[in-house]
Amino acid sequence: MDEAPLPAIRSLPSWLLGRAAARGRALVADALAAEGLKMWHYVVLSAVRDLAPVAQADLARAVSLDPKDVVGILNDLQSAGLVDRTPDPRDRRKNAVTLAGEGGLLLARCEEAARGANDRLLAPLSAAERDQFMGLLIRISGTDG
Repeated sequence: MDEAPLPAIRSLPSWLLGRAAARGRALVADALAAEGLKMWHYVVLSAVRDLAPVAQADLARAVSLDPKDVVGILNDLQSAGLVDRTPDPRDRRKNAVTLAGEGGLLLARCEEAARGANDRLLAPLSAAERDQFMGLLIRISGTDG
């Protein structure tokens, strides 16, 4: 069965942004899967690198995930030898999470893969259009870049 045209919906910027975001997520997820990593594992691994040493609760807040979900992701990453969890020297009741050596190597490969996926997403745009598009996305996303 053919999709209904829905011109009123399909002309909304929010609908188009959602479609572009879904395509971008799929491209990045495929690129990360080729490296053996899932999207949220990549996000957490990247946050650990940027924040380390970081308490698990602080990490959960930083990536906006439920702490129980972060624990599961960290369990996976630790089992794979990508992060280390040790008692936090400031508070022994907490774990401090840091990037293991292999985690840094995998993260570098995944960052390159994610950049490549985003290059494929933006391939229809010229370099000037990409710069303009990114500036506009930053303005409407409510982030400061």
